[in-house]
This record gives sequence, C-alpha cells and structure tokens, in this order.
Amino acid sequence: MDATTPSYELPQEGPQPFLRLPWAVGALAALMLAIQGVLSLVPGQADAILFNYGFVPARYSSAFLAAHGINGGTPIERVLPFFTYMFLHAGWMHVGVNTVWLLAFGTAVVRRFGSARFFLFFIVCGVAGAALHLALNWQAVAPVVGASAAISGLMAVAFRLIGREGNAFAPPQPLMPILSRRILLWSAIWIVINIAAGVTGMGAGPGAQFIAWQAHMGGYIAGLLLAGLFDPVNRLKAEPL
Repeated sequence: MDATTPSYELPQEGPQPFLRLPWAVGALAALMLAIQGVLSLVPGQADAILFNYGFVPARYSSAFLAAHGINGGTPIERVLPFFTYMFLHAGWMHVGVNTVWLLAFGTAVVRRFGSARFFLFFIVCGVAGAALHLALNWQAVAPVVGASAAISGLMAVAFRLIGREGNAFAPPQPLMPILSRRILLWSAIWIVINIAAGVTGMGAGPGAQFIAWQAHMGGYIAGLLLAGLFDPVNRLKAEPL
C-alpha cells in the first residue's frame, strides 16, 4: 500500500444492502412505538405522564412557579424531561410520522457513525432542541413531546452526507462543509418550511402539542455543528503505514 494512503476504520455494521435496517435504528423505532402502545393502554393517565415527562418550559421558570405556588420538583425531576420528552408522542399519527423520518435519516447516520455514536448523537440533538425551545418559550405550560428535534439533527447529518460516502475503490470523503452552497440552500428551505408549519399550526394535534419549530431548529443546528465531532471519517488522520 502506498505510504501516503490514509487508514480508514469505519464502524463495522456488516453488509449494507439497500433495504437492510440497522439494528440501532430498528431498536429506537421499536422503543418509541412500544411507549406509545403503553400510553394507549392507560388513557386516563396519559395526560399526566406527558405533563410529568414531557418538556414543560414553565417548570424551569422560578417566577412562574412562585406566582402559581408550584413546586418545580427535585433537580433530577427537572433534568429528566430533557431526555424523556423525545420518547413520548401525542398519538399514533405523531409517532408514526417520526418513525418514518427516523428510518430514513437514522439509517444513513448509523452507517456512517456506528451504533454507539448514533445513539449519543440522537440524545444530544434532542437535548439541544429542548434547550432552544426553553430559551424562547420560558413560561410556556404546554408539554412538548416527540423525537422530532433529535431527528432534525439526523436530517442535518444526512444533508452533509449526500455524495460523500465513497465507493469500493475510494474511501469516504469528509462531510460536506456547512457553508457550502448546497447545505446553505437546503437549510434555508428546511427552515422556511419548519417555521411556516410552526406558525400556521400545520400538523398540530389535540392535547399535548407536537414538537415546536424552535425545538426543531435547536436539533437541526446541533446536528449541523456537531456532526464533525461524531463522524469517524472526519476525525481520522492520514498516517503513513
């Protein structure tokens, strides 16, 4: 092998036929569907579960809690919703749509990042989505639920992966630069569609609200900015063998 050829050690997920679903994506989808199944079996408790484990910005406003005489809970009870909200959904249609997008974008990310990085990246983007939603809706009382923010982060990676996978004769290329014309154009289109959906309420359902557009934005921005830190190709150094 030529001394200047870099060593690429991509995640080993086995053969990847077009229709083969990575186990990590299937497991995550199954978990979301199973949780929705449990919620459908306890309709009398579903609202309480969504409120307690969904993301409620007002829970983090000291002024709101004091004005209404509400106990915000222990530190653990206040941190937990940053993670649990993304595994809860407002109904079968909500979880079904998110599952479809998870299968589409999650598969590409797993094959590039590997299972462990995929799970961590999903969580990080979901937390980032909740954080931005909190910053822009400090005293909102409606619980935000759903995996949409985390999946928006996966979408950002998928955008940066298009055309970068390589082939049998060439190693995968680094992710497409964030400031490339194509990424900027796709991001602008996605942002406009997302804000329009949030402002008009398109896709909103009864009861607990779907993920707000601000949370989508938080997850997407996190996905764009952090993809390079999780991408094994981007982190590799060209070392002579």
